[in-house]
Amino acid sequence: MVSEYFLVASRIDPHDRANSWHREWLRIADRNAARADAAIDCGHRLTAQSNWLRAINYYQASTFVLESADVRQQEAIEAMRNCARRFIEHATPAGEVVEISWLQDHPLEGYFLPAPPASGRAPVAVCMGDPGHRKEEYLFKIARHARERGMALLAVDLLGSGSDAEFDRIVGRRDLESSISHKMDYLTTRDDVDPHRIALVGDRAGSSFVARGVVFDNRFAAAVCDGGLWDMHENAFLMNRLRPDGSASQELTSHGIESGGPALRFHCPVLITVGGAGLAEKQRRRRSV
Repeated sequence: MVSEYFLVASRIDPHDRANSWHREWLRIADRNAARADAAIDCGHRLTAQSNWLRAINYYQASTFVLESADVRQQEAIEAMRNCARRFIEHATPAGEVVEISWLQDHPLEGYFLPAPPASGRAPVAVCMGDPGHRKEEYLFKIARHARERGMALLAVDLLGSGSDAEFDRIVGRRDLESSISHKMDYLTTRDDVDPHRIALVGDRAGSSFVARGVVFDNRFAAAVCDGGLWDMHENAFLMNRLRPDGSASQELTSHGIESGGPALRFHCPVLITVGGAGLAEKQRRRRSV
């Protein structure tokens, strides 16, 4: 809420920005979480859900100035996760916290929100952002839109259920895209999911591994990549710099990098969002028909 943003901003001390930033965002988050708990006790489910979603946002904001090893960050993240669990517990139909196997000592954690009651198996939108992006954000960005369209939602991140310190050793891996197929493997085991109507939404510019994961798994029905091809653009740029004579010039297309070797091609329709003032140069954009 804008009024709460202004209230927090007015209380942040520029001479003690780090501590006051965390303290004030945490205060407003705790207030919204308490409102939510009071509302659900009175049977006001929609009011409770609205407050839990705001609390999730504020708890996350409170951690922006803290190091991953700071105990205050871990406490705020745990409070945020508790609000997320309460939100999906009281969704209609109720959601669930799921664990998806990936690395031997680092399973993925996700929130699965079933589609509204209907006959048969439902389509699913799988949401995942860049390596440090938190899945809780999709509860207020995507969940309502999926529900209104009769779709289930699986929100996942690479952070797992442990501490951010544990994640630090994961983020540098070169095979992050291998996590994408594990999500598909999990969804195909559910009897409320249509395995032929699963779409993947990759959010933020650092989500290039999501696009690569779709390339290597032909089971997805569609994909949306918001900045998810940036690493391909970057690779093409570097290869052209290494070949100043242009003898092996590469171009970035909707099918991948071509003309410099074998192209990586998508097996499903892909929507790539490009802003009017985005990072992709105009001459490097092409429409695939």
